[in-house]
Amino acid sequence: MKETLNIIKVGGGVVEDTASLASLLEQFAVLQGRKVLVHGGGRLATAMASSLGIESRMVGGRRITDEKMLQVVTMVYGGLVNKSIVAGLQAKGVKAIGLTGADGDVIRSHKRPLKRVKMDDGTEQMVDFGYVGDVDRVDALLLKQLIEGGTVPVVAPLTHDGEGHILNTNADTIAGSVACGLAEHYDVTLTFCFEKAGVLRDADDDGSVIPLINEEQFQQLTAEGIISGGMIPKLENAFQAIRQGVRQVVITHSDNIDGSKGTTIK
Repeated sequence: MKETLNIIKVGGGVVEDTASLASLLEQFAVLQGRKVLVHGGGRLATAMASSLGIESRMVGGRRITDEKMLQVVTMVYGGLVNKSIVAGLQAKGVKAIGLTGADGDVIRSHKRPLKRVKMDDGTEQMVDFGYVGDVDRVDALLLKQLIEGGTVPVVAPLTHDGEGHILNTNADTIAGSVACGLAEHYDVTLTFCFEKAGVLRDADDDGSVIPLINEEQFQQLTAEGIISGGMIPKLENAFQAIRQGVRQVVITHSDNIDGSKGTTIK
């Protein structure tokens, strides 16, 4: 029987809020068993970019990354956010190590080609996302060596192409790819934590959590506009993870990283 592994992904809305992040790190520190933390930081990157006079552009819940924005996300994700989380976990007795995809060649990707994207008005356009990476492979054995050695990987949403280029990569995609890679070695539960109680029927009502979603329901809810924006790629990554051996995916509030509440995808 495979050992249980919890992969917790924390979103930018939690990362930017001091109290929410402190609560999540406290829960993560006492979470029993093998574990990995993957973090975002998009809102902090947007704020940093704005302070530098750099415009942030999003299409279909994904960030368009030009050369200036790549510098910003590298600083924010790989530096400020990653090392702050690592330091916070060290203070709670967790032997954490911060990683980008370039560290140890742990996550290799390629620059995303032009992609046809459905816009908010229903039309489709070809979009150049710039320096954005689509994951090719995860070195699950390296991550397993770290985990088995008692180290907790804290993974930033940056990858590399093996030719000297850092690429911005969606944190949900990172979490899903890591979960799929490690599913060969562990019984993996992937939990997406953010500032909402789960996937909601009404975006303004935390009491409208949809407790369980399958792929057919996902398509229907997306067509109805109930699921939209950044939740679409989050759920796409969730279903991809399930198809590749991850036992279950939970989308929940950052106060519930044990997966006892929220939306479950199986």
